[in-house]
Amino acid sequence: MSWTLAPRDADWSAAVDALTSGGSVLLLAHVSPDADALGSALAVGLALESLGVDVAVSFGDEPFVIPRILRSLPGQHLLASPSEVKGRAIVATFDVSSIDRLGVLRAHAEAASTFIAVDHHASYTGFGGVHLVDVTSPATAILALALVDRLGVTLDAEIAIPIYAGLLTDTGSFKYVATSSSTHEVAARLLATGMRHDLIARHIYDDEPFGALQMLGAALQRSVLETSSVGGLGLVWTVVPRDERLASGLPLDAVERVIDVLRIANEAEVACVLKQDDRGDWRISMRSKGQIDVSSIALGLGGGGHRYAAGYTAQGDPIDLLEAVRTALAAAPHLPV
Repeated sequence: MSWTLAPRDADWSAAVDALTSGGSVLLLAHVSPDADALGSALAVGLALESLGVDVAVSFGDEPFVIPRILRSLPGQHLLASPSEVKGRAIVATFDVSSIDRLGVLRAHAEAASTFIAVDHHASYTGFGGVHLVDVTSPATAILALALVDRLGVTLDAEIAIPIYAGLLTDTGSFKYVATSSSTHEVAARLLATGMRHDLIARHIYDDEPFGALQMLGAALQRSVLETSSVGGLGLVWTVVPRDERLASGLPLDAVERVIDVLRIANEAEVACVLKQDDRGDWRISMRSKGQIDVSSIALGLGGGGHRYAAGYTAQGDPIDLLEAVRTALAAAPHLPV
């Protein structure tokens, strides 16, 4: 399935009316949230708070741990664990392409009287009742900004920071193909609030403990290049076990750097990292240079994402999980770039 419908004025109005109706609101990012998901939710949460709305922000991970690189984003006081957000009748999700990505909060979201989805994934499955989904947008953060505008809230630096964090990361620092002139115009508007873009970039990209560098080195050392995989386009992959990560005292989000480096191998169209979380489950991340739509692979395996970046969570032996990815990639159509 590929979502193609753009949000209508009626959709925006329905969302604004529900969010400001006086009911308690819950804004949800996907499990293992990135800057686009959590930043978008926090920005809209701050806007709603300024209007006097009873609002909380969460995501469906247990244990509930805020990724280290996102702890400097404004709006942290709005964050609440899954056990603290029950009973909120109005739910909006951000950057969630499939309902499984809500984790332990899925049932709560499904029981909401109003269920709004704010997203930009072509792999969005249509689970929401109100769809603020635009697959031409380079980041959900741009849709979050549009929602802030429609709420009638003045954009300030506190709201701009989490939006910029989402825009920065989901455009790959403005280098991915979906980046356009309008993307830079949005960035200019955010910068005009006086926010420190240099500090945001430093927190996200240039602030890791030495142990993370050692883990990166070990992961790259064990990486495998399969030039015959993906129909001859090539696959490069590696595994980061839980015990190795915990031995260095590192949280799961410290592993994100691995795929950013692995994906630059020019002999491989697709990069894949299998990282084990604290419960023993495997978070599988994939990146493509464009000839393979990895979101279709992830969606078929219970996850979601974009053509260029996608992932999912699974249990089992990592070698078996990798074989499932390898098989799906072998059957995937080769796309023009």
